[in-house]
Amino acid sequence: MSVTTTYLELSQEGGGAHKFYEVAVDDTVVSVRYGRIGAAGQQQSSTFPTREKAQAAAARKIGEKVRKGYAPAVQGQRAARPVTRRQVTSAPSTARAVAPVLWRFRTGAAAFGIHIDEDRCWVGNQSGDVYTLGHDGEVLARYQLPDGVKCLVADDFWIYAGCDDGTVYDLSSKLPFAAYDVAPDVDIFWLDIREGILHVADRNGGLTVIDHEDEYQWSRRSSGEHAWMVRRDERAVYHGHQRGVTAYAADGSGELWHTPTNGAVLFGWQEDHSVYAGTNRKVVQRLSKAGGALEASYQCDTVVYSCATAPGGRYVFAGDSASSVYCFAADGTRLWKLGTGGGSALSMQYLDEKLYMVTTDGSLVCVDASDAAIADAQSGTVPVARDVKSAAALPTYTPSTTVQTVASAVASGIVVECVQEGGRLRVHVVSEGYEPSWNVQFPRHIRRAGARYVVEDLSAASAGFYRVRGEIRQLV
Repeated sequence: MSVTTTYLELSQEGGGAHKFYEVAVDDTVVSVRYGRIGAAGQQQSSTFPTREKAQAAAARKIGEKVRKGYAPAVQGQRAARPVTRRQVTSAPSTARAVAPVLWRFRTGAAAFGIHIDEDRCWVGNQSGDVYTLGHDGEVLARYQLPDGVKCLVADDFWIYAGCDDGTVYDLSSKLPFAAYDVAPDVDIFWLDIREGILHVADRNGGLTVIDHEDEYQWSRRSSGEHAWMVRRDERAVYHGHQRGVTAYAADGSGELWHTPTNGAVLFGWQEDHSVYAGTNRKVVQRLSKAGGALEASYQCDTVVYSCATAPGGRYVFAGDSASSVYCFAADGTRLWKLGTGGGSALSMQYLDEKLYMVTTDGSLVCVDASDAAIADAQSGTVPVARDVKSAAALPTYTPSTTVQTVASAVASGIVVECVQEGGRLRVHVVSEGYEPSWNVQFPRHIRRAGARYVVEDLSAASAGFYRVRGEIRQLV
């Protein structure tokens, strides 16, 4: 029996949507493929009792998309919108000593994404690989995402990966899902997230804010392009770009301050009362969050690619374009400079006297940053770095391409339902013990009016919504 396929596109001029949606019916199986025009996209399949029911389900899906503005199209006639991948150079270090590297894990491609918490280390590279490791360097799992990872950000204990294709994936469960889909005219450079609110800094110097329902909230255009920094706290959003750092009110009501920096901002960090901007003029500058005043400068020898601090800003670390890593006292005094032993640090984070860096050669590096270890390194004594290998049977998780169905909710499962509210599909909890008016952050591509799903766990966010933890299965 032949396969019938319907291909639709939604492409709006002036920076709107640029997406495709394809529905194929093969006997009783309905397959849906969707994504950005020019990309392979993601796919899911469902099986129905009869061909007639499969055709009816396909017609409903097509009708929903047509009502949203999708129209029949010929695949390949529209080109994909361009995506910027950060191009960096890395020279050999001029430092006379090498940092005391405890272990090194080579991911296989240049890596920008890093997140270190009390339990795990996360690293994401330009091939779309995200690995989790223990603090001892043991590789625990791998996530394979459809496109290169620009950055990894955390919101409490939820982990998100921002990819080159504009999709932001929730990695908090074994099966990652697309939590946010940033508009195609927004060429992502960096992300931050707080209480489910996503903040996107882009190539054009724009700042876009999206809520937990993947809906636009507000945007601003700063005075400089190439915004590689965005940091958010309860008071403001700190946006770093070619012409400095601009602070905006968290609700989007206006600009709070702007401070020109010594050079274009290439990376940003924050502490409770200060933000740190690393620039292409060899310096990290510390600015007051209260009004943007310059509080201290940390002078490096070449372009600064990344920076981080010890708690409270007691120490300030920086990585430069010449494969060196620096440590400064809070007042700007340089304490040491050492070679990384493997490329320039593109991102970094400090935890418990260890400095974790991801480098241009695609490595996640753990450096012993204790006073004793650094003193030994400066005198030429360093440990033999352990070269971490992945296990042959390493668990690998990819975004789900199908939604499994179950006939009834398992004992530990929580039931949620898709409902129409104000012309939009929302997801609410049906099971007892939860606030029924709160929305659930839920993959958009599987929402269907009236459908019910079973999830393993829900966690309440302080902003008044639920996040999914665990596998999602459709209740039939």
